[in-house]
Order: sequence, then C-alpha cells, then structure tokens
Amino acid sequence: MRSRSLAALILVILLFAPAWLLAQNAPPYGLGRPASPQEIAGWDIDVRADGQGLPPGSGSVRDGMNVYAEHCAACHGDKGEGNPMDRLVGGTGTLASPNPVRTVGSFWPYATTLFDYVRRAMPFNAPESLTADQVYAVCAYILYLNQIVPAETVLDAATLPKVHMPNRNGFRSPDPRPDVP
Repeated sequence: MRSRSLAALILVILLFAPAWLLAQNAPPYGLGRPASPQEIAGWDIDVRADGQGLPPGSGSVRDGMNVYAEHCAACHGDKGEGNPMDRLVGGTGTLASPNPVRTVGSFWPYATTLFDYVRRAMPFNAPESLTADQVYAVCAYILYLNQIVPAETVLDAATLPKVHMPNRNGFRSPDPRPDVP
C-alpha cells in the first residue's frame, strides 16, 4: 500500500514538474503593453442608471429636434413612429396586453439607459459619432415625443438621471417562473 502511494506521488511529480519548470523559466514574448489612461477612457463609456458615467455637456429639446431630423428620422420616422426601423414613441399602457409595444416611453426604465444606448450604438451607420451635447439633445427630444419631459427641457448629467420614466418600477415584480427565485 505504501509503495503504491509512493509510486503515485512520483508519477504526479514526473508529469507536472516539467510544465512547472517551463513556466518558471518562460521567456518574455514582448507582446502587448499596458493600456494608457487615455486608451482606457476611450472604452470606459458606460452610463449607470443613477447617472454615473454621464459626460459633461447638455442638450435641449429644440436642439434635439434638429439632431433627430439629421441622424435618426431616416430609420425611426419623423416623429419616432418606427418606419422602417424600431418605434421609439407610444405604446403607453400596452405592456400588459397580448401585443405590447415596447418603446422608450413605454418600456425603458431609466432615461440614462437611452443616453447610454444612443451614445454607443446610434446612428446605426456611424455609432459613437455624436457628441455628448448631441446625445443629450436627441434624448431630450425623444423623451419630449413620449410626453415625459416638457418642450423647454435641457438635459445634462445632473438632470437626466432625475427624469422619471413611466416604466421605472415595471421590472420589480416577482418573476412568475418557478425556476427563477
């Protein structure tokens, strides 16, 4: 019994020792380099629901109307009606129906999510091409079209997180599926 244990130990050492020794003496390959703070900042553009990560800048509903007409209307329609692509406006009161209409105004729980999405992914043919001011402005206009903010609204990093979306609490009910606690 003792000799089997000793044989097993020797076998393990013989199998793993070469790999361990090679790892200890591995030559540096000279690949890559640490990312600079500027490079990290270029990728670190997420915005949280509470507004953390929002950049400096501001935009009004009126300015947003112009940005929307230039960059968004071709896909989302003149007033966000969704022709030919996804609808942005309307759908209020339809989420519990058999045919829910999921739009910014009816479904999205946070206005900061709208900013984050527009900033990262829109316009479809040139994502991340809008300035922070343009993104704030187009968000203000889309929220205005959904009757969430008034026409004189100006959004910035302080005011955008305070916008109360109609479905803000819509994702808090217990999940009815038995396999999801």
